[in-house]
Amino acid sequence: MRQLSFPGAWVHEPKLFPDSRGSFHEWFRRSDLDDATGHGLQLAQANFSISSRGILRGIHFADVPPSQAKYVTCVRGVVLDVIVDIRVGSPTYKQWEAVRLDDTVHHAVYVAEGLGHSFMALTDDTAVVYLCSEGYAPGREHGINPLDPELGIEWPEGVTPLLSEKDAAAPSLAEAEEQGLLPSYEACQAYYAQLRARG
Repeated sequence: MRQLSFPGAWVHEPKLFPDSRGSFHEWFRRSDLDDATGHGLQLAQANFSISSRGILRGIHFADVPPSQAKYVTCVRGVVLDVIVDIRVGSPTYKQWEAVRLDDTVHHAVYVAEGLGHSFMALTDDTAVVYLCSEGYAPGREHGINPLDPELGIEWPEGVTPLLSEKDAAAPSLAEAEEQGLLPSYEACQAYYAQLRARG
């Protein structure tokens, strides 16, 4: 696991074992994640999405605690996966990082509780699988518009973003902060400490 540019976001770059039959790799190993985060991933839900080229999902996040950590990989096609630090008070607040996930190198990303998550499909019939630490709870789920100019996420040129009505109507980061929707860095750090204490 390699930490990205801000705490709470990691990328897993597995070793591939190709042969005449195809290839094999370990896309998730709990001990690797434990070593990186200091705690395990309690699996509560596994999601599978199929998207056409240009489909843009997110930026999604949930109230802390318990929020929802995610471990995400692309099993068919290509996506640009984007993680955003939306933790108010964080030294890296408003920063984002993009990771290409595809069915060739088979990278995966871990998104800690309190971070925002989004991805855009760059091919048709793209399939993404993600493991979640908590189940979907509509009352705790929120979104930020992924096209918010203040964030300035560099989505790929030449691909028209296609958003759901809910994501298109989501507030900007500034509006979400004004509405008190964003998690605080302090609350996230306290929750991470609880997770580490549980092991």
